[in-house]
Amino acid sequence: MKHYEKIISLFQELKKEHPSFSIARHIATAIADYGDIWGMTDKEFLFALTKYQAELNMDTDRIADDQYVSDIIKDAENLSIIENYEDGD
Repeated sequence: MKHYEKIISLFQELKKEHPSFSIARHIATAIADYGDIWGMTDKEFLFALTKYQAELNMDTDRIADDQYVSDIIKDAENLSIIENYEDGD
């Protein structure tokens, strides 16, 4: 399958996976770091979209569970206690 057809297929997958996201949102986010895209090839665009899709999937897979995130927040709140203790030495 050529790059163009793969791009179209990828947009269809993205629509199924994230129906509330517009195609413009997908494009803008996928190429945000590329600057001037005027000369971007289909192969490069496909790479950007594939990378974007992988990043979206990582975000939605919730790599860290809620308890782990909660523990990190509690630890961060206790940092000021540690700082105050060390300042008192």
